[in-house]
Amino acid sequence: MIDTGDIDVFLGLDVGKGEHHATAVTPAGKKAFDKRLPNTEPKLRELFAKLKTKHGTVLVVVDQPASIGALPLAVARNMGCPVAYLPGLTMRRIADLYPGEAKTDARDAFIIADAARAMPHTLRAIDGEDETVAELEMIVGFDDDLAGEATRVANRLHGLLTQIHPSLERVLGPRLQHPAVLTLLERFGSPAQIRKAGRRRLVTLLRPKAPRMAERLVDEIFDALDEQTVTVPGTDAAALIVPSLAGSLAAVLDQRTLLARRIEELLEAHPLSKVLTSMPGIGVRTGARILIEVGDGSTFPTAGPLA
Repeated sequence: MIDTGDIDVFLGLDVGKGEHHATAVTPAGKKAFDKRLPNTEPKLRELFAKLKTKHGTVLVVVDQPASIGALPLAVARNMGCPVAYLPGLTMRRIADLYPGEAKTDARDAFIIADAARAMPHTLRAIDGEDETVAELEMIVGFDDDLAGEATRVANRLHGLLTQIHPSLERVLGPRLQHPAVLTLLERFGSPAQIRKAGRRRLVTLLRPKAPRMAERLVDEIFDALDEQTVTVPGTDAAALIVPSLAGSLAAVLDQRTLLARRIEELLEAHPLSKVLTSMPGIGVRTGARILIEVGDGSTFPTAGPLA
């Protein structure tokens, strides 16, 4: 539980994208501030400084510590103000104890501040673990966007290859996200270009990316090319589009690889990582998503309920 014995004013922030509603209450329950507040560093500093000068130690409490609540917390820390947050589910339960049913920013900000004053046991401290979860949430969200983009580009490539040469697509399609196949399609965008390059040149090109598969893959590619003698309309256009799509897909997959390393680093730095990764079927990305949902895991008495 957060010690609020030396707190002189409790500042509750119902955070928003462009502005927050800020309500400050004294230990006696009297409102010391109740206004909307722009989500900018100068205005946040001005309010925190004003409350510190007039009252003393200010506890800054938000209803979410990440995303739109990140800047107020960063400014408060920089100014030496203790910080905490009131979990959303806890806040909703506490809100039922207060008069009025309308959900307004002003009411929520007051509930946050008053709950910090009267029920400090409901607050959660914001420490390095929470910052890890916040960073994970941002990176995993971006990784999800990249995964969707990779699927979109891959589907477009599948469609083009199926249109111009179904036999070639049957060989390359299952391996479409393999670096060797993407290297091939970046360099040679049409069946005619692939055939013109020749077996030896293709093996030399693919071997650094697929040492054990290069010769076998090239044999399968030329077997597929031999199955179709006609040129489908649109093949020349596809020869311009396929290398661009292959390059885009390779770049997206490279970005996901870099993000996976960072996700793994953040996950390993969290105390719950060993518990999560010890569960069957839980990899790095899945473990990160679980961690984002459960936070510090304090709602689970043991590892059993978490599993």
